[in-house]
Amino acid sequence: MKILVVDDEMVSREKMKMIMSHFGECDAVESGADAVEMFTKAWNAWSPYDLISLDVQMPEMSGVEVLNRIRGMEREKNVPESKRVKVVMVTARSDKDTIMTSIQAGCNDYVIKPFDKTVVAKKLAQLGFAVKLF
Repeated sequence: MKILVVDDEMVSREKMKMIMSHFGECDAVESGADAVEMFTKAWNAWSPYDLISLDVQMPEMSGVEVLNRIRGMEREKNVPESKRVKVVMVTARSDKDTIMTSIQAGCNDYVIKPFDKTVVAKKLAQLGFAVKLF
């Protein structure tokens, strides 16, 4: 499984990358623009991401903006919903508006900061991902 972790906060990014590395090959970037670039490059190389962990609040380009771009690219390429990248939004804000905005943009689930490996693993299991055994 190929995973992209996107978070402007280094500690959160590294913590999520460490957790996600138990599920597959993991890349990490610190900005929305870098996320869109990595997603596009992976798609064009016929090696798309299976999962993206995406921080909601980032400078310059928010996680919701990134998600809108990704979902837009998938629609342009006529990717069926069942084949689209799974996106888990990560946020320090647990208010209804933030969560609803993320869901409306097309996320598959969300994780509230601070998070731990148990919470993340449970969310990923609900999405059909399992810890790699090798």
